[in-house]
Amino acid sequence: MHLIGILLFSLAFSGASAYDPSPLQDFCVAINEPMLYNNVLVNGKICKDPKLVKAEDFFFEGLDEPGKIDNPVGSKVTTVNVDQIPGLNTLGISIVRIDYAPFGGQNPPHTHPRGTEILVVLEGTLLVGFVTSNPNNTLFTKVLNKGDVFVFPIGLVHFQQNIGKIPAVAIAALSSQNPGVITIANAVFGSKWPISPDVLTRAFQVSPDVIKQLQAPFMKGFGW
Repeated sequence: MHLIGILLFSLAFSGASAYDPSPLQDFCVAINEPMLYNNVLVNGKICKDPKLVKAEDFFFEGLDEPGKIDNPVGSKVTTVNVDQIPGLNTLGISIVRIDYAPFGGQNPPHTHPRGTEILVVLEGTLLVGFVTSNPNNTLFTKVLNKGDVFVFPIGLVHFQQNIGKIPAVAIAALSSQNPGVITIANAVFGSKWPISPDVLTRAFQVSPDVIKQLQAPFMKGFGW
């Protein structure tokens, strides 16, 4: 827990340069009731009347509970952002717990379009890395053990994989109340509707049959 405290403090200390806009008041607790928006779209969420704010608006419980990792990628991300804690609205911070299955469970290559991520390993051994943007596409990678910390810059493709024999656990803080996530395989091969195989064949320089094989598991999951 001491490590988690250091992680959150370091991210909170950098709040002046956070990606999200700085708040103009003490807090702006989000209203998570769509009917109250009256078809008005805002960049973030509208605020609750401060007189109606409660301590529960800044609270979440259950991050100590392991996530279910019996899935194809062997991981579970438990997200705590503005949708779980309305009090995070406009504060430019969120947190996740990531559980990894032994022998290769991974948080597959993905990006956060609106947030930098700082991750600390609580249990296990992880292979992590990120790739820089074009034209260099340089891979920065490291093996992390319990207590190690690694940073993934905003918007860059990154991943984590459990290379140990026991389940691994990590906690990550992100510099946005809603950093978003784009999982590369899901976006490219599992979009709705599918990207044309002709486009992907040329992009990946493989045969159409390979593209169809890569798209098939996602299409089956969508019931197509």
